[in-house]
Amino acid sequence: MRALQLSPEQVHRGSLILVNRDYDYKEPDFSLSGDFGPEALSVLCGHTAKTPVLLKRRAAVLFCGLMDQIGGWDGIVPVSGYRTLAEQTEIWNDSLVRHGKAFTSTYVALPGHSEHQTGLAIDLALKQDSIDFLCPDFPDFGICRAFAAQAPQYGFIRRYPSKKEGITGIGHEPWHFRYVGTPHGAIMEQEGLTLEEYIFFLRDFPHGKHPYLFTEGERKIAVSWLPARKDEITWLFVSDRLPYSVSGDNVDGFIITEWRDGYAS
Repeated sequence: MRALQLSPEQVHRGSLILVNRDYDYKEPDFSLSGDFGPEALSVLCGHTAKTPVLLKRRAAVLFCGLMDQIGGWDGIVPVSGYRTLAEQTEIWNDSLVRHGKAFTSTYVALPGHSEHQTGLAIDLALKQDSIDFLCPDFPDFGICRAFAAQAPQYGFIRRYPSKKEGITGIGHEPWHFRYVGTPHGAIMEQEGLTLEEYIFFLRDFPHGKHPYLFTEGERKIAVSWLPARKDEITWLFVSDRLPYSVSGDNVDGFIITEWRDGYAS
């Protein structure tokens, strides 16, 4: 058994952090290295726009793998990935002037509350001559449907689905995808959950007691939640023989994923 020390800061880091109108994004200290540093962002392979679209390294790798798998580069255009707080503020203010408060509140996240600031979200468009930056066309047919169908297996979810606006706080955006990692994309798709719902759904599966069990091919995966100790170190005990990952939820705890057979992707 391995004992890990999780700091309060780590609640706000990881591929499963919830960022929305109620939970803001805590900017990391860029003086640190690894996942906290700016070098963790990668330019999407196969993307040739003058302004590069960036994602966190792991998300970029999986995104490119999915695009290669479906032959998506000829029909899908990455529109927007990582944004700084300043960029999100400029987009918000510009939309207020051009479209008004109702539209902006529906389709643009408040600065400091945007998933794009995490480097885990991407907006996509069907490749065509004219693309709307805020509401790009991403129809439910052809190559766009193929991307959406395969996305959960690569750790991506369609973040703002129809009829869930009251939960997400954002209007239906078929073009906006969020990396949550595997197997979480597939679990959310299977259970019909948004990220908001999934974060709180996992409270029913406490770590060390009875985890949520998921089978992916020959791999058996256990997912559980561990509450964070406020302003103190949280101790996590995991097997020292099997792969695992830990993500904060940006609320008050950690989500632990343990691969009991096979290896993490």
